[in-house]
Amino acid sequence: MIDIRPMLESDVPGVLAIERASFPDPWTEGLFRDELGREDRIWKVALEDGRLAGYGGVMIVDVEAHLMDVAVAPEARGRGIGRALLWELAADAVAAGALRMTLEVASSNETALRFYRSAGFDVAGRRPAYYPSGDDALLLWSRPLAPHVSAKRVALKRRDLILAIESSCDETAASVMRGGREELSSVVASQVDFHARFGGVVPEIASRKHTEAIVGVVDQALETAGVTFADLDAIAVTAGPGLVGALVVGLAYAKGVACSTGLPLIGVNHLEGHIYAARLLDPDLEPPLVALLVSGGHTMLVSVPEWGRYEVLGGTLDDAAGEAFDKVAKLLGLGYPGGPVISRLAAEGDPKAIPFPRPMLRTDDLDVSLSGLKTAVIQYVERERREGRELRLNDIAASFQAAVTEVQVAKTLKAVRAHDAKAVVLAGGVAANPVLRGSLRSALATEGVALSVPPLELCTDNASMIAAAAHDALRAGRFLGLDADANPAMRLGRGA
Repeated sequence: MIDIRPMLESDVPGVLAIERASFPDPWTEGLFRDELGREDRIWKVALEDGRLAGYGGVMIVDVEAHLMDVAVAPEARGRGIGRALLWELAADAVAAGALRMTLEVASSNETALRFYRSAGFDVAGRRPAYYPSGDDALLLWSRPLAPHVSAKRVALKRRDLILAIESSCDETAASVMRGGREELSSVVASQVDFHARFGGVVPEIASRKHTEAIVGVVDQALETAGVTFADLDAIAVTAGPGLVGALVVGLAYAKGVACSTGLPLIGVNHLEGHIYAARLLDPDLEPPLVALLVSGGHTMLVSVPEWGRYEVLGGTLDDAAGEAFDKVAKLLGLGYPGGPVISRLAAEGDPKAIPFPRPMLRTDDLDVSLSGLKTAVIQYVERERREGRELRLNDIAASFQAAVTEVQVAKTLKAVRAHDAKAVVLAGGVAANPVLRGSLRSALATEGVALSVPPLELCTDNASMIAAAAHDALRAGRFLGLDADANPAMRLGRGA
């Protein structure tokens, strides 16, 4: 339990110990005691299970709150205490009439910069050689405090209303969700017909189509939900990974809305959204769990010890599962996207007809490789054509699908056993494959482990999954600054 209260004189020795453990040029005991006697100061301490774990203070000057100091005991870091202190100070600053908060951070302090940017602060200036070390000071300003504080308070009561935007690849999507679970609208504008003639997604076309569609998609999501921008508590957007041009369209639009309305901006990792999609269907789903993410751009196994914390256990060394399906479909002249058509053909084929290899099936790690399997299919097709035999498309599709499925299931079982997972989430576009779903469910049943799979409409890219993940970020007060950039190579991890 974290309890935050005003700092007392009796707290100063403990505060001083944390200060000295946190900064090379710490405040003195006299400075802290002098601060407590001033009316234009607000100082708070955080107690974790009754023990002093952190502190922070602001100075109120007219309508500005200057963050003077904030630190968390080394042994208590990484548990959200600093963020909780920041928002308690912000709430008190708003009550004292402050509209914005400002602070200085050493330009070399990347950890602090990431923290403040994630809380909605933007870099507004630089003071050269400001610190005794010679470091420049970056001047950070928050956006209007009142909407952020209000959103945080609303979220803690589980009534938050979030507009989410997803544009990481070739779907422009928007959703309005209340409380992280109640979907009020979900709109998806697909570009698949535009890319089909090229046999895959063309990034330049994707960016252009996002630009054309995003205003209408967002307007429709708001109209369907029966809300306006004025009713919202936050804006969420996919910040990565994905196609950089596609991501930029969604992020730029979301930043524009956040800037014009003052609403908090939440950045969501696209992969995290896929994991959260399972929670929309299964509200009782709880960690520890293992997630198998299989899509056109990603294939990986992820340990989820708690919501918001992720450890990538293994992944593809080359092609993603969806990419392999698309390439094999293109080879066979089946069109794009490849997953659905191969699945349909495989239903009429013999999965044992062709002994395609199972790369890395018996390796000790949790990585997979699909490039060699794809090459084996190419070689088989070339040999059949060379010898004048008609291709048995149903059998090729079924045998290829069986090879992909067997390796994914085996690696997932190994991850479950190694991490004592109580459930498995199957997520991403390839999660729509019925053979993969059925094989994984049967294998996990023998282990007494439940399988959670989102409905088909939540397997492919959508904004509802982004809104679901954003709910927890809103409750924690993790926001983006307006200087945030799209990150096409964003990794999955805490604070993604």
